[in-house]
Amino acid sequence: MGNANFSNRTLYHGDNLRFLRGMNSGTVDLIATDPPFNKNRDFHATPDKLGRGARFEDRWSWRDDVHDEWITAIMRDHPLVWAAITNAKQVYGNDMGAFLCFMAVRLVEMRRVLADGGSIYLHCDHTAHAYLKTLMDAVFGRRNFRNEIVWAYTGPGNTKRWFPRKHDSILFYVKSDAARFNADAVRVPYKRITGTGHNSLARGKRSDEEVKAAEREYAKRGKMLEDYWTDIPSGGHIPKPERTRYPTQKPLALYERIIKASSDPGDMVLDPFCGCATTPIAAERLGRQWVGMDIWDGAHEQVLERLAKEGLAVADTGGGAKKDSRGC
Repeated sequence: MGNANFSNRTLYHGDNLRFLRGMNSGTVDLIATDPPFNKNRDFHATPDKLGRGARFEDRWSWRDDVHDEWITAIMRDHPLVWAAITNAKQVYGNDMGAFLCFMAVRLVEMRRVLADGGSIYLHCDHTAHAYLKTLMDAVFGRRNFRNEIVWAYTGPGNTKRWFPRKHDSILFYVKSDAARFNADAVRVPYKRITGTGHNSLARGKRSDEEVKAAEREYAKRGKMLEDYWTDIPSGGHIPKPERTRYPTQKPLALYERIIKASSDPGDMVLDPFCGCATTPIAAERLGRQWVGMDIWDGAHEQVLERLAKEGLAVADTGGGAKKDSRGC
């Protein structure tokens, strides 16, 4: 693990590329982040509650959003990454190429700041998921791919030309085979216990009472979670106490599951696109350290308000989160 040149509970305000480049290598245990999706639209928060004033554009232009130094560095140092970008540009269009170029320079830095035992979970949807998967293979290595987690949810859908699109994808990669995975920390209850399958595990020469006791213990332990998650609500179904009206807010339960699976208490969790602070709050609730980054002017206030609302404010940091716009 590298020597961190940043503090726990710090929110960096501004372009995350600058701050990522300033972080020492190998200093982060887990990255869990929800970046732009290349949706070709603008997002606005509702004017009330915590998310007031939050807005961002999810539109990308090769001419306006891609810097020459990015292109030069990627072509020189990461030819496979450049191949993924040019392929997307040719197949999908310039906007996807620009989006991937924006993401690529940041993902290269994210990989660098991860410790050897670290992991990254990248949230996306159908818009760019296939191209991001190729990009992640190029940056992290195909053999370090672990899962494409399907987060399925319900909600109104008015299209009659295709099936309603009601899931996001979360791409899970590791830095190396040394990465931890806490399978038992994310087990879920069985929906229904039947005798057949569980008896087969416990029967042998045991008595009926011993079998029943083994079944109870098996049920108590819970089942191993698959890579499709249908038990965590989204959007307007997010529990009311945690709603912020931020336009792309994700539920705490989703990121708590990720943090439990791929970090231990005291580990450092990073979210370079922390928005309404779901990852920092989830990390704080679970006893992890955290650093967030966001370009939104209201992000610092958002973190403080949510920490206070959760009863997690920390006195020695002026309320629970330091704001820094200078870089590491």
